[in-house]
Amino acid sequence: MALVSKKRHILKTFTWRLIASLDTLLIAWAISGDFNTGTSIAGMEVITKMILYYFHERIWYQTKFGLKKVNK
Repeated sequence: MALVSKKRHILKTFTWRLIASLDTLLIAWAISGDFNTGTSIAGMEVITKMILYYFHERIWYQTKFGLKKVNK
């Protein structure tokens, strides 16, 4: 079993936020019809969701729920 570093979790957090924020921008722009409103909404949610995702990922990494031991 490989150890997973916190750096890996942080990089996953940033790459996911890029994808998710682009999605938020496009949805907010489509709903509001205003690109600036879309970027404002996407910009505000970047920080909060990035922090929440990091801690969510770390909590799940600490739990054994749904994992099975594999005999070698």
